[in-house]
Amino acid sequence: MIFPQAVTIAGSDSGGGAGIQADLKTFQERRVFGMSAITAITAQNTMGVQAIHPVPVEILAAQLDALNDDFTITAVKTGMLVDVATIDTVVSRLRHFSWGALIVDPVMIAKGGAPLVSEDAIATIREKLLPLASIVTPNIPEAEALAEMSIETNAQMETAAKCIQKLGVPTVIIKGGHSQDSEESRDYVLDGDTSFWLDARRIETTQTHGTGCTFSACITAELAKGASTEYAIRTAKAFITSAISQPLGIGNGHGPTNHWAHRKEHQE
Repeated sequence: MIFPQAVTIAGSDSGGGAGIQADLKTFQERRVFGMSAITAITAQNTMGVQAIHPVPVEILAAQLDALNDDFTITAVKTGMLVDVATIDTVVSRLRHFSWGALIVDPVMIAKGGAPLVSEDAIATIREKLLPLASIVTPNIPEAEALAEMSIETNAQMETAAKCIQKLGVPTVIIKGGHSQDSEESRDYVLDGDTSFWLDARRIETTQTHGTGCTFSACITAELAKGASTEYAIRTAKAFITSAISQPLGIGNGHGPTNHWAHRKEHQE
């Protein structure tokens, strides 16, 4: 028996709530063997990011080559890709690897609205990475950057998803956590020619660090196991809703989500 195996290509979060650490915790919870290629080392905690050290692209390429040489990988996700050189390195490898579905979490804009990558990097994501992707999972500010338009209404979310899909990625999920709706968090899914909304009660909490990483990692894990796209997305929505609704209360700022909450709820 070959156990499902997935890779995360992202930055390391020393605080453990996001990035590589959140992805590997999620893979483990979903019974998938997780591997990683680290793009950057960060010094951060729940209060913020204190320092970022990009990993040299030669080391990143060596990590990816080592994984490809030895493992049977059936899904991969990307997170923070830092800069154009990093994105180009990832793209060059993924074009030649048979790693199954590619889920892109376009980590481009921080919760407070500050850009995390350069304009050139955003353009490279649009032009080179998304055409290789199976699914992309932007939040609203990231979707605005990718679609090059403002998003304030549900109709605009739908229009933006169509614009992003035209970049070459079949399935677009625009996450609604940044919307102005005080009652619900609504995600819009455009999957090929079909679309649907995922609704969840909005939870007032500061314990949301790593939600985007965890959501996309859960999708990756389910696809690595052979699940359908819609099943993977709906499972990830339930997983992250549980993770947010049962906070751990760790740290003094924006604390991490609870990665084992879904398992505890469902006694899996």
